[in-house]
Amino acid sequence: MRRIQPLALVLACAAALAGCSGGSKVLGSAPVVGLKSKTSQAAQKLGFPAVATKNTTRVGGGDPIVDAAAVALAVYPSALPGTRPPAVAVAPSGDWQAAVAASSLMAPPFRIPLLLSNRASIPSATSSALNTLAPTGSKQLRGSQLVKIGDAEVPGGYRTQTITGADGIALAAAIDAYETSARGTSSRTVVVASADEPAYAMPAAAWAAESGEPILYVTAGGVPEATRKALMTHQTPRIYLLGPPSVIPNSVAHALASYGSVKRVGANGDAANSVAFAIYRDPACPVNQPCAHVPHSFGWAIRSPGHGYVLADAKRPLDAAAAAALSSSGSYGPLLLVDDASTLPKPVLDYFLNYATPGFGVDGPTAAVYNHGWVVGDTSAVSLSVQAQLDSLLEVVPQGS
Repeated sequence: MRRIQPLALVLACAAALAGCSGGSKVLGSAPVVGLKSKTSQAAQKLGFPAVATKNTTRVGGGDPIVDAAAVALAVYPSALPGTRPPAVAVAPSGDWQAAVAASSLMAPPFRIPLLLSNRASIPSATSSALNTLAPTGSKQLRGSQLVKIGDAEVPGGYRTQTITGADGIALAAAIDAYETSARGTSSRTVVVASADEPAYAMPAAAWAAESGEPILYVTAGGVPEATRKALMTHQTPRIYLLGPPSVIPNSVAHALASYGSVKRVGANGDAANSVAFAIYRDPACPVNQPCAHVPHSFGWAIRSPGHGYVLADAKRPLDAAAAAALSSSGSYGPLLLVDDASTLPKPVLDYFLNYATPGFGVDGPTAAVYNHGWVVGDTSAVSLSVQAQLDSLLEVVPQGS
């Protein structure tokens, strides 16, 4: 049975949130713990409903840098021994391709959350989160505490390893090589995404964080040299191409077939593409039967209630990387996209109506399974009305209602 994330954990991290710019100053302010009954709008100031409802929790940063800091603290509260991360990856805030590719570091065996930093300076949200996280040092990374990616600025005083690359595509290949070296083996599966259309690549971040499978990039014009060389090191891998032919042409898929088997998953439209990835599984599962333990399977195959979900703005690609650790911990689950802050897209709405609503029978709701939804970004990214709608869609209901 899935359980809703503890609210106490969320409130403990609330100081890291940049505010949820809602319809009032109260909704736009950071939650305050310990308010008394004489306080005006006390419930709203505690964070309800903007930060949390019964089935949702919002990471309400005004930008992905803050979202990444808050997610890292939600996943690693760092308040007791054993709750700190072994290391932290710091990706450049100006390179969504590198940041999304770095999401795979959150998967076993590394379990490294991601922070974002600028080229010339370290944002205060990043530095304060890093101070709180106080990474212990990773055995898999020879005691390193930080993994610096590209030109992201990082503080001194930490044992640091650096991943370099000429651009986001090259950095993705370098991240893949880094993980292969640290694990001692290469992945037999690779996700290939569009370097041109960030919204179509965003769902790959959540899967990479859960599976550890690398993300490499192609363009509409072909397979970049860095990607080609990386694919060759995997020795005829299973390649999953994320996105429809309108984004990644069939000619590119044909070129990729020189390096391994190629299967495409995706659909036209940012939201529809994220839904297509959420329900996909290869090999396909029998209808109404679990397939979590199908050998060598690929994909979420989330077509039943009792799961976690992450909802983010398709126009903020860095939020996919910032939120990736939520898909690799807690209630796990795929990233779904909204392309209009005020409206839940029809493909996502239909997905929840068809697959997500839990029901309970004669044994009552305590015997049911439960959903949980993370909402990433402030209300300019995902409105409070969409969060309320998501909360309702995830609610357990009597069977047949």
